[in-house]
Amino acid sequence: MEKLVKDIKKPSSRMKWWRKYLLNKYGIAIVVFLVWMTFFDSNSFLVINELDGEINRYEKQLDFYKKEYEKNDAFYKKLMNNKSEREKFARENYFMKKSNEEIFILVVDSANSVKK
Repeated sequence: MEKLVKDIKKPSSRMKWWRKYLLNKYGIAIVVFLVWMTFFDSNSFLVINELDGEINRYEKQLDFYKKEYEKNDAFYKKLMNNKSEREKFARENYFMKKSNEEIFILVVDSANSVKK
């Protein structure tokens, strides 16, 4: 009988761990601090994670625009250095012509092509 009473009075090893580390004032302070820093603070981990995602998106956009700039810069240099390329570009995109030429612009009727 005495052994049974001693077993009931003894807290289990889990309860010792909880009491020892989490139920003292330092443990409670640490738990409250972690919850506050994760969810409620203006510099919380969630906000920082969201801002990191934004930074990654902007870095991808920056890489895209750098590649586009390099491509356009190479095209511009090619146009400015070669007169035949400049003439070809003007004829294809702006329908420019020489004085003794005629230009025919063919337009495809989209209504007839859809009915097929």
